[in-house]
Amino acid sequence: MSSATDQPTDAQGDPIEREIGHDEFDPVGTLVLVLIYFVIISLMWAFMYFVEFLGNGPTVV
Repeated sequence: MSSATDQPTDAQGDPIEREIGHDEFDPVGTLVLVLIYFVIISLMWAFMYFVEFLGNGPTVV
């Protein structure tokens, strides 16, 4: 009889966990999120530059 999650289990009924080594780890999802955040921040920066600073004269900060 299979469990509700259909995961392989060991003799005690606990789910078997697979160790992933450093060479096998491929964080594609993390890279995609970082790139999406970079695009959002770049668009926000461009909007801020063109709306807030482009039409004004030089200022001393």
